[in-house]
Amino acid sequence: MGALLDSGQPLPQPFCSQPSLPGLPPLFSFFHGRFGVYVPLCCFHQDSRAQPLPSDCGYLVQDQVADDGASAISSLVKDFFSLLWESLREQFNNPTSIPTHSCPLSPDLIRNEVECLKADFNRRIKEVLFNSLFSAYYVAFLPLCFVKSTQYYDMRWSCEHLIMVWINAFVMLTTQLLPPKYCDLLHRSAAHLGKWQKLEHGSYSNAPQHIWSENTIWPQGVLVRRSRCLYKAVGPYNVAVPSDVSHARFYFLFHRPLRLLNLLILIEGSVVCYQLYSLLRSEKWNHTLSMALILFCNYYVLFKLLRDRIVLGRAYSYPLNNYGLKAH
Repeated sequence: MGALLDSGQPLPQPFCSQPSLPGLPPLFSFFHGRFGVYVPLCCFHQDSRAQPLPSDCGYLVQDQVADDGASAISSLVKDFFSLLWESLREQFNNPTSIPTHSCPLSPDLIRNEVECLKADFNRRIKEVLFNSLFSAYYVAFLPLCFVKSTQYYDMRWSCEHLIMVWINAFVMLTTQLLPPKYCDLLHRSAAHLGKWQKLEHGSYSNAPQHIWSENTIWPQGVLVRRSRCLYKAVGPYNVAVPSDVSHARFYFLFHRPLRLLNLLILIEGSVVCYQLYSLLRSEKWNHTLSMALILFCNYYVLFKLLRDRIVLGRAYSYPLNNYGLKAH
C-alpha cells in the first residue's frame, strides 16, 4: 500500500509537487497532519504534461483550473480502483503459502521444524492483529474524526461498532491465515515434539530415572533428569527441551487439533448472539441497517467455522487403523 507518512516528516517530492486543486488541499493537509496517509491513496497521478498558459489568456485561467481539478479527481478515483483491483487479484492469485511437514525422525530436525513453525505462526498472528486494527481504524474510527462539532453522534454506539468491526475482522483474517490444513500441520508437529511435566523432589524415588539427552526420542511415561530437576514424559513422542517454556506452550496450543477452531467458534458465536440482541433492541434505522449488514457477513463466517468443525471432528475421531494407516 505504501509507506505511512508521519506528520513530523517532510513530504516526498512527488507529493509536494502535486498541483493544488480547489477544495482538496485543506482535506489532505488535515488528514495528513493528524492521522497520516498512505501515499498510493492520496498521490496517484501527476500530470507532467501541463503547459503554462499565455499571459494574454487570463480570462481562461478559472475555467482551466476547474477542468484540471475535475480531471485530476477522476484520475485519482481511477487510479484508486485500479490499485484496489490489483491488490485483490494478487491476494486471490497468490495465496499465502503453507509450510510442509516432513515427519522427521531426528530430534534436532523436529526441534528445528518447531522453531520455524513458531516463527511462521507468530508472523501470521501479527499480520492478523495489524490488519484487523487497521480495518477498524479506517472503517469505524476515522469517520468520527471528520464529524463537525455542530453535529451529534451516539458515542456508545460508535464505540460498540468499532469493537464489533475489529472482532469481525480478527475472526475473518484468522480463518483465512490459519486454515484447517495449517492447524493440522501444527498439530502433527506438536505430536512429534511432546511435552515434559516437572515433578516435585522426592516423588518417584523408586522408579528408574534417566539423564536427558537431546539425541533421544523418549517414550511416554519415562522419567528423566535435567539440571537437577525431575521430568515425566507426557506426549507419545518427546524430544522437547524439558526446561523450554516455548516448547511446552507450543504443545499446549496445538496438541489438540480443534483447539483454535473451537476458540474461533466461541468468539464468533458470542458476537452473533450479541448482535442479534442489539438488533432486536435497536430503535434507529441506521443502527438496524448497519447491524444487519454485519450479521450477514458473520452468518457466513460462522457457517464456515461450524462446517469445518463438524468435518474435522469426525475425521480426527475416526481411528486411523481402519484406513490401514499408522499414526504419526
